Parts: sequence; C-alpha cells; structure tokens
Amino acid sequence: MKIVVADLWPGRTAELAEVAPGVNLVVVENARAAAAEAHDADAVLGALNADILAAGDRLRWVQLASAGVERYLAIPGFAEAEDLVLTNAQRIFAPGGAEHALGMALVLSRRFHIALDLQRDKRWDITPLTGPSPYVGEGSELLELRGRTMLVIGLGGIGTETARIAHGIGMRVIATRNSSREGPEFVERVGLASELPELVPEADVIVNALPLTPETDGLIDEAFFRLTRPSAFYITLGRGRTTDTDALVAALQEGRIAGAGLDVVDPEPLPPDHPLWSMPNVIITPHLGGDSDGHMERMWILFRENLRRFAAGEPLLAVVDRERGY
Repeated sequence: MKIVVADLWPGRTAELAEVAPGVNLVVVENARAAAAEAHDADAVLGALNADILAAGDRLRWVQLASAGVERYLAIPGFAEAEDLVLTNAQRIFAPGGAEHALGMALVLSRRFHIALDLQRDKRWDITPLTGPSPYVGEGSELLELRGRTMLVIGLGGIGTETARIAHGIGMRVIATRNSSREGPEFVERVGLASELPELVPEADVIVNALPLTPETDGLIDEAFFRLTRPSAFYITLGRGRTTDTDALVAALQEGRIAGAGLDVVDPEPLPPDHPLWSMPNVIITPHLGGDSDGHMERMWILFRENLRRFAAGEPLLAVVDRERGY
C-alpha cells in the first residue's frame, strides 16, 4: 500500500508511519509533487487537484485539509470516480470559528471598532460609544448579548460550537439545519432549512455557518433581509457565495440590519473599491475565522486516526456526503 502525504507538519509528518506499519508513506512538499506520485498511490492526504485525480487511477481515498469541499467536488472526473472516498476536516476549525463569530458579535455590540478609532485619534469621548444620554431614559446604546436571541444558520461544526458559546454567555439560541430537527440541548429550537424565514424575525444576532451547495448558493438574499430586525447583526463564516452581496449592502445602507461581521465575502478577495470596506458598521476579516493555534494539532490527530483506519480496513471519519456536498 502506498500513501502520499502533503508535508503539513514539517519534521513531523513522517511520524504518521507509526500508525500504519508496512505502508509506503511518501511525504511530498506540494500538490505538484503529489500528482507525480499519485499514479500508483492508494491514497493522498492533504492535497487534491485535477492532476492528482487524473494520475491516481488507483486512488481509493483522499483526505482533505479543509472543511469546504465544493471546489473538489467540481473537479472534472470526480463524479465518475464513484469508488473514491473523500474525507474532509469537518469540525477541525469549529473552536476557532465559533470564537471568531462571538468575537465579531461582541465587537459590534460593544462597539470596539469605534473605540479603536477613538484610540487612534487619542480621543477620550464616550458619546460615540454610548450615545448622547447613557444615564437617562433607556440608558446606553451599548448592547448586552445576554438574554438576546442568536440564530445559527447551519448547525454543523462551527455552527454548533457557536451555539454552545452563545448559550454559555446567556443567549437564547435557535438554529436551522438541513438534515433534521435534532439538535443539542443548548439550542432551544432547531428548524429545517425551509423554516428559515420563520426564525429570522426573532434574531438579534444571525450567524451564517453554511457550506456552499446548489441549495445554499445565494440563499441569504433580498427577501431574507426584508425579514431581519433593524437592530440585528449579521455574521458569516461559511462561504461568501451563500450571501447575495448586493442584498447585504442594500440592507446595511437602508438600515434593515445594524451591522455585519464578514469573514467570507463574494467576490473573494473583496475589491479595494467595494463599498463594504468603508462602511462604519462592518467588520471584515480575510477568511481566517477557523484558524487558531489549535487547529493543526486537531488536523494531525484526524490524519493519524484516518490513516490508521484506512490501513486497518476500518471505516473512516469525516466522510463527505457527495449528494449533500459536505
């Protein structure tokens, strides 16, 4: 058995052989080198492109280092490779992604982005943060997330961890998922994907953690933003194309939502002259929401365990459902 492995852990990748005695483990530096070795390989770990798929006529398994799979499913010839098992990094990026989503919600609700502008200007002034009358009437315009409702769209790895943390700080959590109405105890209600319009008007914070599939492409559209509360924040960490960017911009400009935290956008990267860059109630990060100092160690554990299972003929973890697209 020959298995090609991308060198994602320099100086350490060769240790993977410890869990698969007798397997010819070939460590390569990049996808081009993987394609050169794929012709007689049984599996490739950490890389996949058209050249690897075309060369690897013996391939039975590919392990991806990403959670999203849409671009791999679209490789010419992949649909015909029916016996090729694809596993991904689902849930590996969940802890970082969840904290990123909550971080964006906190920045928007506590107006830290405005505080940073004041700090750069060396300006001690609470009014831009609290509003003009923080100690009269309804009080400060700074928001408390505790007691408010979060809607998680897509209760997968990142979505579930986001819901867990939000519940932990006292938020009410509702969610949608495509597969069923089942959910963890910290989610008050789980609706099917078709029930999203019913849940949107309840939400103070909306977190989009959807994968990109034909069903989710452009799902968050003009009709969606007609249902949102004007005080709601919209945060997205899944795939940029699940959100209609023009509809999002219009909702922000017209005050149909209060702000947005965007780790993914469409197009990506966002052009320098795009209006989202200059909106004062928008936070943008460059598609790194799931990154953290822990995700590569979790990836290492997944690669090791799946390699052990493959060599032993056991069922693999994190198998991609081709029909669902995730």
